[in-house]
Amino acid sequence: MAGSLNFGLYEAGSGGAAAGTAGTAGGRQVGYARVVTDHTTFAWLCDVYIAPAARGKGLGTALVTRVRDHLAPCGLRRILLATGDAHEVYARVGFEPLAEPGKWMALGLQ
Repeated sequence: MAGSLNFGLYEAGSGGAAAGTAGTAGGRQVGYARVVTDHTTFAWLCDVYIAPAARGKGLGTALVTRVRDHLAPCGLRRILLATGDAHEVYARVGFEPLAEPGKWMALGLQ
């Protein structure tokens, strides 16, 4: 976590939730996202998590939107992520499947 951008989603005092970088907590933490990036050309969005009791309220979309907006001034060429079941959450924020997935390769367990 120390070498990453960390984002937390916290309950607000009014019963809502507020997203921000770690350290801006207003209440109980209900979400987390981590980004590994060079702040210049590439970022990997990983470890996106919403507490089970807080799911289904649009908080995942809000958190990923905050991450996207925070990274926008960097002018990154690419932000990647992998998901097994939340494609619709990321699509709402502008993510889409790779146009040419055959160009990408991985080393390690798949």
